[in-house]
Amino acid sequence: MKLRTWQTVLLLAIAAAVGSLSAIAANWLISESKAPAGLHAFVHEELDLSPAQEQKLDRLEERFAVEQRRLELELRSANAQLAEAMESEHRYGPGVGIAIDRVHTRMGDLQKATVRHVFAMRDLLNPRQQSAFDHEVTNALTADPSD
Repeated sequence: MKLRTWQTVLLLAIAAAVGSLSAIAANWLISESKAPAGLHAFVHEELDLSPAQEQKLDRLEERFAVEQRRLELELRSANAQLAEAMESEHRYGPGVGIAIDRVHTRMGDLQKATVRHVFAMRDLLNPRQQSAFDHEVTNALTADPSD
């Protein structure tokens, strides 16, 4: 089956739009999946951490920053593979499906690492601080984003 010029242009436009939407979604996920700056600020500013807790938290954050960057790069790579599959197949073919699964796996890896990091932060806190932290995390996860 031979595609006409306008059909090829339309398919490329659709592929570009879907690729752009995937990139936007991935960027949103990355920014949302980071242990929120608000949570870090809350821990540092509201929980009256001891100097020892601050030091441990700083080391924890440094390690997580490295892991987070690695996972973000893997997600970008998966998005690039999705773009290639879309450009190659020009339809929702098997390569596109595999690439989407790869993107979702990378997104999940990043989310899991973030949740592990949140629990690691919690482990550094005393029971009073943990209670306030838990409340803040629950509020962050259940807040209406339109507020």
